[in-house]
Amino acid sequence: MFSASSAIASSSTAGTVRPRSRGFARLAASVAASGLVIAGALVGTGTAVADEAPQHQGGASAVLDGLKTYDGAVLTTDGKKQNLAAGLFEMTVEGGGKLKTYCIDIHNPTQDQAKYLETPWNQTSLGTNKDAGKIRWILEHSYPQVDDLAALADQAGTGPLTERTAAAGTQVAIWRYSDNADVKANDPQAEKLADWLKDNAQDVAEPKASLALDPAAVSGRSGERLGPVTVRTNAGQVSVAPPADSASGVKVTDKSGKPVTTAADGSELYFDIPAGAADGSAALTVQATTSVPVGRAFAGVTKSQTQILAGSSETTVSAAATATWAKKGAIPAITAKKDCAKGGVDVTAGNEGDEAFTFELAGVKHTVEAGATETVTVPVGEDQAYNFTITGPGGFTKTFKGVLDCKTSGTTTGGTDTQTVDQPAPATAGGSSAGTGGDLAETGSSSATPVIAGVAIALVVIGGGAVFFLRKRKTQSSGPSAG
Repeated sequence: MFSASSAIASSSTAGTVRPRSRGFARLAASVAASGLVIAGALVGTGTAVADEAPQHQGGASAVLDGLKTYDGAVLTTDGKKQNLAAGLFEMTVEGGGKLKTYCIDIHNPTQDQAKYLETPWNQTSLGTNKDAGKIRWILEHSYPQVDDLAALADQAGTGPLTERTAAAGTQVAIWRYSDNADVKANDPQAEKLADWLKDNAQDVAEPKASLALDPAAVSGRSGERLGPVTVRTNAGQVSVAPPADSASGVKVTDKSGKPVTTAADGSELYFDIPAGAADGSAALTVQATTSVPVGRAFAGVTKSQTQILAGSSETTVSAAATATWAKKGAIPAITAKKDCAKGGVDVTAGNEGDEAFTFELAGVKHTVEAGATETVTVPVGEDQAYNFTITGPGGFTKTFKGVLDCKTSGTTTGGTDTQTVDQPAPATAGGSSAGTGGDLAETGSSSATPVIAGVAIALVVIGGGAVFFLRKRKTQSSGPSAG
């Protein structure tokens, strides 16, 4: 039996779960009378062991240290001006390494020591920004990627630049594309650099992930090799850690069944499941040391200003994938990821078993045939946290959580979080990590954004009801499954 459950932190209204006929797995959701709340469950038959879903789709995971190299700028919003500190942030990577980033979310706050994850553009505001590629061009043609400031100043015709003014000018140019902001650097040379960067920027493709596994979950029958799980990386080599439970006999192999301990970009990994293995699940992890590509987005695990990578030291990156197997019946593989184009979370259920299973949304049933995959996009409110867990007997559990941060505040209605210049500056979001001096406020910093913790937060639906987008496809047995 598989089930998924979630609850709203700010509402006493909860969805109900009603398991129905045997031989099915289903996702049941009930919408509150206000049309603002949804809770759901996925239910079915079969057994499974504990299964921890990867919390990260792969790449670098880091903690924000604060704004480190910056100068002044002025943001004009609805005729009101605000002094800002514009420049480079620094992050410390879990496992080792340092990152330098710029902000692409001018009106939103940063949170002290916020955790960030390397994130695809389509799961951030860059996904719907036609100028996202120009931001990457700016990063590649300015400080700190170009650390010869005399040469940069000569090329841009700015006059002398310092690290602080070069960082400020670069940030200002980025804001003009990321937030469509009316912002100018205080320093004349920094402002000239911002103008030159904006005027010369060209569209550049999104950089590939430093490390990812595709798909993040697979399923199938015991006695088979489940996969492939394809490695995507810019590192020359990655290490492959096998499932922790060696007693199960599950191995990580290549297509021919040869055990694998290292891999490279494009390598295909398989879970080799013994024929007599009890129904269950396992996970593999890959890890590498590499420089994260410039232009990768970093999104906060909690609500915190979205960042874009400007520079990386040699850094530890990792990714994980899971496999679920059974002797017979429906055998689902479950993944979830943010979908900014649709304003929600894609929950994908693949079925590699020999029976169909059905899930239900707001009273409507949908059947996933054996060998097929179905994705349901569950709407989530902008800036809302979500946290839902798929559970089953024997300790089976997969948890998917995050914050849907797909827009900059400047593109939404209801005003912004900026301060006018004649008001007291807000406290810096980084605490002691960076002092701005005078009346300069750290970019977008504010105490108005609470961090919701200690409770499971449901998927919040905007408007008077829930709309679910469904798509089906047959899983190709010879190629990677959808993650």
